[in-house]
Amino acid sequence: MSRHETVLLNEAVDALNVRQGGVYVDCTFGRGGHSRLILSRIHGSGRLIALDRDPEAVAEGRSLEEGGLTMVHSAFGRLGAVLGGMGVAGVDGILLDLGVSSPQLDEAERGFSFRFDGPLDMRMDTSRGQTAADWLNAASEKELTEVIKEYGEERFAKQIARAIVAARSGGAIDTTGRLAEIVAKAVRTREPDQNPATRTFQAIRIFVNQELEELSSVLPQCLNLLKPGGRLVVISFHSLEDRVVKQFMRREAEGEPLPRKLPVRANELKAPNLRLVGKIVRPTIEEVNANPRARSAVMRVAERI
Repeated sequence: MSRHETVLLNEAVDALNVRQGGVYVDCTFGRGGHSRLILSRIHGSGRLIALDRDPEAVAEGRSLEEGGLTMVHSAFGRLGAVLGGMGVAGVDGILLDLGVSSPQLDEAERGFSFRFDGPLDMRMDTSRGQTAADWLNAASEKELTEVIKEYGEERFAKQIARAIVAARSGGAIDTTGRLAEIVAKAVRTREPDQNPATRTFQAIRIFVNQELEELSSVLPQCLNLLKPGGRLVVISFHSLEDRVVKQFMRREAEGEPLPRKLPVRANELKAPNLRLVGKIVRPTIEEVNANPRARSAVMRVAERI
């Protein structure tokens, strides 16, 4: 199994403002980099609850449960229900690291990467749900186009969708290698150093795992669960995720706008729920050189008012 380099490790945990006796949530345990550092700072007097929908990540987390961690096999979109079931009504900090882990990318059988030929799976939770191959071989050309264009921001989405439908007549598309080959033939030009299949693989992965829907669902839950002064820290890896996070944080930090031409006092309007903390944080040049997968990371931080 490949080693996972945790992105913005110290920056993210510093931003959580971890203190002894606090209750914290790592919504995306991964391989536990952030969780291990949080545990080291609460010194056993606090509590850390970690979620992940990848069974392999959950197995990794189980090994830390005696150190003060509670590991839960769940998508983070169920955060409110998970904590409610534990009797936890409020927490001091919530972390979301939205990236795909290196073991997921580097294991051919997971089907996330075009670099290895393997089954076209792409599910974060391999114990349930539709695989990428299941969807790819049943979707209409219109649906394929919409998904690849919207989630991959791919300008050749229509041509790729048409090529996929044509290729299916010769047999099911069930390996990463075959999909990458089909896309490469359909894409005429591509940015330097980018594989033609990059955007298509990203789009299918996001769609199969309902990643943007999960993110949009969990952010209001985080707001409701944070205690006053509690921190929300989110690390995004592409523009679609970051846009959702940015718009949510800004909206909740602005409060209710004054209606135009209506006699309403400012103190009668809904107050802001969040305070934006600092500017966006990106990995240093040194971190990117050591871990190129960190290059697109963006971290945003907000505090519950």
